[in-house]
Amino acid sequence: MSDPEQSGPPTAVGALRRLLAPLRGRLMIAVVFQAVSGVAAVVPLAAVAEVVRMLLAPPVDEGSVWVAVAVCGAAAPVSLLAGTAAVVVTHLGDVTLQLALRRELARRLGGLPLGWFSARGSGAVKKAVHDDVHALHYLVAHTVLDVTTVVVVPVAAVGYLVAVDWRLGLLSLVPLLAGCWLFARAMAGAGSKMAEYGHAVREINQGVVEFVDGIAVVKTFGRARAAHERFLQATDAFHTFFSRWAAATTPVTTASQIVSAPPVPLLLALTVGTALVTSDQLAAPDLVAFALLSPGVAGAVSGIGTRLQALRTGGTAATGVVSLLDTPGQPRTAQPRRPDGVTVRLRGVAFGYGERTVLRGVELDLVPGTVTALVGRSGAGKSTLARLLPRFHDVTAGSVSLGGVDVRDLDPEDLYRAVGFVFQETTLLRMSVADNIALGRPEASRARVEEAARRAMIHDRIRAEPRGYDAVVGTDVEFSGGEAQRIAIARALLADPPVLILDEATAYTDPHAEAAIQQALSAAAAGRTLLVIAHRLASVTGADQIVVLADGVVAERGRHEDLLALDGHYARLWRAQQPAVAGAPTARQETTP
Repeated sequence: MSDPEQSGPPTAVGALRRLLAPLRGRLMIAVVFQAVSGVAAVVPLAAVAEVVRMLLAPPVDEGSVWVAVAVCGAAAPVSLLAGTAAVVVTHLGDVTLQLALRRELARRLGGLPLGWFSARGSGAVKKAVHDDVHALHYLVAHTVLDVTTVVVVPVAAVGYLVAVDWRLGLLSLVPLLAGCWLFARAMAGAGSKMAEYGHAVREINQGVVEFVDGIAVVKTFGRARAAHERFLQATDAFHTFFSRWAAATTPVTTASQIVSAPPVPLLLALTVGTALVTSDQLAAPDLVAFALLSPGVAGAVSGIGTRLQALRTGGTAATGVVSLLDTPGQPRTAQPRRPDGVTVRLRGVAFGYGERTVLRGVELDLVPGTVTALVGRSGAGKSTLARLLPRFHDVTAGSVSLGGVDVRDLDPEDLYRAVGFVFQETTLLRMSVADNIALGRPEASRARVEEAARRAMIHDRIRAEPRGYDAVVGTDVEFSGGEAQRIAIARALLADPPVLILDEATAYTDPHAEAAIQQALSAAAAGRTLLVIAHRLASVTGADQIVVLADGVVAERGRHEDLLALDGHYARLWRAQQPAVAGAPTARQETTP
């Protein structure tokens, strides 16, 4: 399904051609079936016209009449069966395509660096894997057949009408061509207009999000109007844009629909046909064919807009899917090595996002059985540094090694068995609470799951639910931010990795629960490498080493007392936090992660 990486962004046509390539044979078969169905749908009307012509032109040939009647009766089920077969083929093809695409997307997502997900969030992934793939359904299952019908039916009808009388046959094309011309005029510049439309809709969505997210803050300060000001501006801008667009296109679009509406081609055929009949240039019974078939010739125009929109939507969706399929995966070594131990070493580490350098020249050792705390002001690079070890990102210079092996030379499964992490933002999956905790150890017994929950101070909360550990998250139970974080901690404790990264893992817990969790984490750290990102310095005073990051470099390192004696970055941070921790219990200040 995937091609080699492409140098530039895919075009809609190129993306559709690539994604639909495996279905080319099936789609051709479906087109043939639909073409047969379209022709067979014209045959009964033509047969009726022939029956009328034969009955009104004595002597009547009864045999020919009954043959025409039989053809009329047989054509209808043929059209139905062929059309059904075409729909079945395209829907089976659509199901096959969606399954293949989702499997390929899942495989591709599994090979992307974890930092890719952090930068984009779940919305971008959901859009590509679910929304964009689903948007291809109508294109594959219906639009291909609709376009076939729009082409085949007028061609078949005009072919028969030209055989009856070439003058009226060609005349039946006039409303069709006029409708297409008017519709083309109405759609002139639609590409740029659709881009403006998309921008206007995004502005409204962003205004809604800003309104919902900020309403509590602005109402607190008496600025409720400001909370939805952007939303109101966005809706006003959308109304102005859409009104102007509609005003410019509606008259032409309406004219296109009027010209192709059944009464117009019917009136045109009868008017000219009657003139030909009265001048003895056309037999009166021949008018029946034009009365029956000419309205259907121009009727194809009415569906053009819907089909074009389906093609645009499908092309946009295909572009999104192909863009994700072409996203470069995280480099993997062809010959992975096994780590010898779990000592972590960072040597000359540098990293940046685009043009912005975040870390440079970082040297750090994390020894098993010790606790290392990363501290510093916001934006110092603490979380970025911690995420380099589990390969959320790869360093731009230097190396990060585990057990003497560069993490880039490790098999990802070996890396993630050795390195666990709990971050501030916790995600729980829509599965049972027990399965959420056992995510890293699915074979774990219920007793071990409950023990991990107890150590994370979340067992009693889970047992309070009617279904307990069998409650499905998001369906049977909802957890607060602090509760979800404790479930994530239980998950990490059960997985029992030799290296554990905690990014303010107790940020959402209350002070009483935090002390107990810190004690549990301290016990879990025995014999393991523990890296803690701390904003509250009182929680890491007992760490074996405290590393102070400032402007992307290691500014200071040492134990709590030594760093205070230096009277540098750490001492200033400590003094700044003293008012916040002065009233906290002594046990909390002495707790070691």
